[in-house]
Amino acid sequence: MAKKQQTISMIDTFAEFKELKNIDRTTLISVIEEAFRSVLTKMFGTDENYDVIINPDKGDFEIWRNREVVPDGELEDPNLQLTLTEAKKIDEDYEVGEEVTDEVHFADFGRRAVLNLRQALSTKILELQKDSLYNKYKDRIGQIVAAEVYQIWKKELLLLDDEENELILPKTEQIPGDFFRKNETLRAVVVKVDNQNNNPKIILSRTSNLFMQRLFELEVPEIYDGLITIKRIARIPGERAKVAVESYDDRIDPVGACVGMKGARIHGIVRELRNENIDVINYTANTALFIQRALSPAKISSIKINEEDKKAEVYLRPEEVSLAIGKGGLNIKLASMLTEYTIDVFRDIDIDGEDIYLDEFADEIESWVIEALKNIGCYTAKSVLNKNRQELIDKADLEEDTVDEVLAVLQAEFEDEE
Repeated sequence: MAKKQQTISMIDTFAEFKELKNIDRTTLISVIEEAFRSVLTKMFGTDENYDVIINPDKGDFEIWRNREVVPDGELEDPNLQLTLTEAKKIDEDYEVGEEVTDEVHFADFGRRAVLNLRQALSTKILELQKDSLYNKYKDRIGQIVAAEVYQIWKKELLLLDDEENELILPKTEQIPGDFFRKNETLRAVVVKVDNQNNNPKIILSRTSNLFMQRLFELEVPEIYDGLITIKRIARIPGERAKVAVESYDDRIDPVGACVGMKGARIHGIVRELRNENIDVINYTANTALFIQRALSPAKISSIKINEEDKKAEVYLRPEEVSLAIGKGGLNIKLASMLTEYTIDVFRDIDIDGEDIYLDEFADEIESWVIEALKNIGCYTAKSVLNKNRQELIDKADLEEDTVDEVLAVLQAEFEDEE
């Protein structure tokens, strides 16, 4: 009984190990059997004549050995064979050539065998733990996780998730101004999962565009539900960002939904990103109009697009140039990143005196006509007047009478001024 009790306590230990390492019961049983067979093979050269039976309900196990009965004096391998005399001690009916199956107690193999078993089991469970960690996080790439700061190093932070798995937030993936203390919880997005030599390494980021996108999904239900989609993001982490959004429902204002009442939704994201200023704009497939919106708050006079080279020449009134460029060049840099066009800004030297933006003629010119003119890069009255009449008809896809009416309205404005 003592030997049986010893084996049962061994299983109890394995059960505790399973709880700590978060390995499911079926897998643990398989691991235990494999560990037993590994030790048996090391001891006897083979495990083929052994049956290992694991009982998950009772939490114990049995090992049965199968041996062939041979005549006395012809025993060659005591692991595979049993003499007739020894067989008859078990049962008088055994004859030469028959197979004898008897239960063996692993503890009888000695302390070394038990230690080898524990070592084999520990090695296998460690491998399973690493596989489990890798499989868990490789499916979570692009998702936000919350983790606790465990160690603070110069080049990275070591974090622990709720199951005490180790995650890494490199310095290069931290927002400038990020400051965390030990035991503090932070949020980041999983961007990479390496598994070199079965040693999983989970890399997090707070500077990735995906992190900002996931924050918007958390704060804006319409994005999470798919009514609004984030088309593009341009970020200079910790400084400023531009986000282009589009609504699939004409009744929903995508910019308003993202900002929220009195900025309630966007403020939560800004705080998480260390007060990173975020401009939310309406996305459009029209390149000229998209570049105009991306350069907001600057108002442009006209624009020339080179689609082949992905370049845009933007002309602005002198007082608008500094707004387009922005402090430290951030605005134009982000606009270029967002639109994927190289944007060059020029002062509009063709303007004689004051110019007027087309939006100010909304009472005299229909809005769809103004949008058609903007679509060909004309945002001010003089940028329209400087174009050839036929060019306005062809490029803006407007009727001749409509173009003539527009030109008459714009010309009259400047004639009145004179």
